Amino acid sequence: MAEARRIVVKVGSSSLTTAAGGLDADRVDALVDVLAKYEEKEIVLVSSGAIAAGLAPLGLERRPRDLARQQAAASVGQGLLVARYTASFARYGRRVGQVLLTSDDTSRRAHYRNAYRTLDQLLAMRTVPVVNENDTVATDEIRFGDNDRLAALVAHLVRADLLVLLSDVDGLYDGDPHTPGTSRIAEVAGPEDLAGVDIGSAGRAGVGTGGMVTKVEAARIAAAAGVSVVLTSAIHASDALAGAPTGTWFHPTGRRTAGRLLWLAHASTPTGALVLDEGAVRAVVQRRTSLLPAGVLRVEGDFAAGDPVELRDEEGRAVARGLVNFDAREIPRLIGRSTRELARELGPSYEREIVHRDDLVLLRS
Repeated sequence: MAEARRIVVKVGSSSLTTAAGGLDADRVDALVDVLAKYEEKEIVLVSSGAIAAGLAPLGLERRPRDLARQQAAASVGQGLLVARYTASFARYGRRVGQVLLTSDDTSRRAHYRNAYRTLDQLLAMRTVPVVNENDTVATDEIRFGDNDRLAALVAHLVRADLLVLLSDVDGLYDGDPHTPGTSRIAEVAGPEDLAGVDIGSAGRAGVGTGGMVTKVEAARIAAAAGVSVVLTSAIHASDALAGAPTGTWFHPTGRRTAGRLLWLAHASTPTGALVLDEGAVRAVVQRRTSLLPAGVLRVEGDFAAGDPVELRDEEGRAVARGLVNFDAREIPRLIGRSTRELARELGPSYEREIVHRDDLVLLRS
């Protein structure tokens, strides 16, 4: 970990703001003091705090539940957050660049490439990308859900060597860290090390959406994609970046997968479903083929071409997820027919897959 060159650091709202909302300038500066010290490393900062920073200026006492007011708070708070980072990094002669993402930006092929190129170029120009979910415009259908998951996916996107998840807790414990007798788990080599561990629920500060559950899930996603993960508290950030023993280290458990398919599996929300016959399920799952019209039994939901959909077996179990090539209203007349037949009757544009294998990720084997 000490040799990691490209690092994604995620910091939560509770580490940057007061419980009542509003940025804590001293906390932001303390984090930047650590990050700026490691000039030889390329650091991407995934920062929560936009909604929390917007609460006090809008006279809101707590994080609102409705999406419209969350988006309003994010609109006000995002500018304050980036301005604070800009001023803080400027003390070290460093620039920052704002990158706002939705899951829709990164599960589609062209958007994924653009996101990678932007982040890679910012790092090449010695600029610190400050990444956040685009809460101002994100709807429930295109939200990541939490910035821990976003950080794991960004670590994969930029081909990071290390993901550091900063929290208000100094690692993963085998129970409630405030209960006597619990102890910190120093390393997690695989899922078996988490058997029987009470991970708990959302954080206590009341200004964020995450908690230990989302951090462990994010660590699992990143580790499965070949990225080392350290989970620790913000006050131990320097130790994590230096490779010193701190927090909980999640060993990589898999290899890097094809780029945006990880995003398709973990960041997209299906807008509908296609129910497949037994032969189509075998073809998609076992032979890794594209989904053809002949194997579809029925359509569920309302979606447009390019949207993520679930592929389900006849019992309703999700077997895969993919980006569909047709609108939901178009597919019923294609069901059960060969692409050659459809091309003769409807034209050459119909001689194609319902979901191409390059736009498809398996959910079970």
